[in-house]
Amino acid sequence: MIKLTDDIKKSLIELSETKGVFLEGNIIKLMDPDGDEEFTEYLKKCSEKDTANRRKRLEITKQIQAQNKELTDLNTQNQKILEDLQISLKEVEDSKMTFEVQNRELNEWKADNIRLTEELTVEMAKSERARVEAETAKQHAENDLDVLQKKTQFELINTIVKVALYVIIGVGLTTTVLYTVALFTDQDTQIIGSTWSNMFGILLTNAFSIVGTIMGVKYASEKPKKN
Repeated sequence: MIKLTDDIKKSLIELSETKGVFLEGNIIKLMDPDGDEEFTEYLKKCSEKDTANRRKRLEITKQIQAQNKELTDLNTQNQKILEDLQISLKEVEDSKMTFEVQNRELNEWKADNIRLTEELTVEMAKSERARVEAETAKQHAENDLDVLQKKTQFELINTIVKVALYVIIGVGLTTTVLYTVALFTDQDTQIIGSTWSNMFGILLTNAFSIVGTIMGVKYASEKPKKN
């Protein structure tokens, strides 16, 4: 045990009364009051103050530990939020890149569609010109065919008419020659004359019948085209 002089004891008591400073720690238990009631009361106050201070420090320590735990949890949450934010930023960047790629592909698709539309328009114009040219060629071919048919029909009619006229003229000349010969040879011309007249009339009738038939056929063949 530690024994103090009366002056030291008195100084410690005065220091506690004037400054509010007391002994702390295990040194209080080592002090020997040596029967001094005032110093004993002082040591008791020191012990009570030390216990109270220890309790306060313990509470403060617990509060600090709780605050540290809260700060640690908050730091963990902040770290998680930061990680989530980084992930979100990465997703935003990826989405931005994806959007840019899709936007570029969309612009390329629009450009291709415009190009294809222009090419289709050009091809449609070419097709329309080809159709018009084909119709024009068809019309020309039909006109040429119609002209050729008319020309062929006209030539055929001319040929038939010429042949008919040649036959009529030949038969008429032949009959006339025979009739003339009969006249100059003193032969009986009654039969030859009647035969010449009948033959000439039949030939003329047949010739006009052939021409009329040809004209009727031509008119009948042209009428359906007009209809």
